[in-house]
Amino acid sequence: MSDRPKIRLYVDQPLGQGQTVDLSREQANYLFNVMRLGQGAEVALFNGQAGEWAAVVVEAGKRGGVLRCDRQTAPLLLPPDLWLLFAPIKKARTDFIVEKAVEMGAAHIVPVQTEFTNAERIRQDRLQAHAVEAAEQCGGTFVPEVADLHRLDVVLSDWPAERRLIFADEGAVGQSALLPDRVEDVGSWAILIGPEGGFSSAERVRLHGLSFVCPISLGPRILRADTAAVAALTLFQTHLGDWR
Repeated sequence: MSDRPKIRLYVDQPLGQGQTVDLSREQANYLFNVMRLGQGAEVALFNGQAGEWAAVVVEAGKRGGVLRCDRQTAPLLLPPDLWLLFAPIKKARTDFIVEKAVEMGAAHIVPVQTEFTNAERIRQDRLQAHAVEAAEQCGGTFVPEVADLHRLDVVLSDWPAERRLIFADEGAVGQSALLPDRVEDVGSWAILIGPEGGFSSAERVRLHGLSFVCPISLGPRILRADTAAVAALTLFQTHLGDWR
């Protein structure tokens, strides 16, 4: 078979020609009970390091199973060196931001706590699971790490000098939504999206005063945080990323 299998599964195990992969109980339940696969069926596997592999079901049980890698169906495709920083919002909309960040090619996802962030904690493991599911669904071969929640002021104090930060500034609404002409070279980048209440005056002053920060507008209307994340990722990918 030359086609890539339609059912995709992320595994935290080595992949390669002839490599066998043991399934967890949850994975076996999904493949054999939910998707009704049986011995001899093909599944696409990826681990974020070795590309995608077509694997054959060699053992199918109620509590486990074994797959054997047959052939590589796609190479590892790394996204641009782009981080997405965002202030967590309501649960479903935070999930949406993580999902879309994976689909649109963020390499690292960092929830940040700003002065007006409503959430004081997140479930990092749950958001990481959403990232895995998004990669499975969109055909990606790389899964970005979702970091735990960090305070924005601490993140900015420890910021790597070589990484430039695109700051989606709601105070610039009505200005051009395009990245300025001086932002032309590809390198290490990040995008910062604020909370539902926006950034505080002190945070905006500090961001505008940092040499590595590039403030931009996202058009003539104030966007919801989840919409702003998608808009900013789109601008980056079309100007500097792998959509060009």
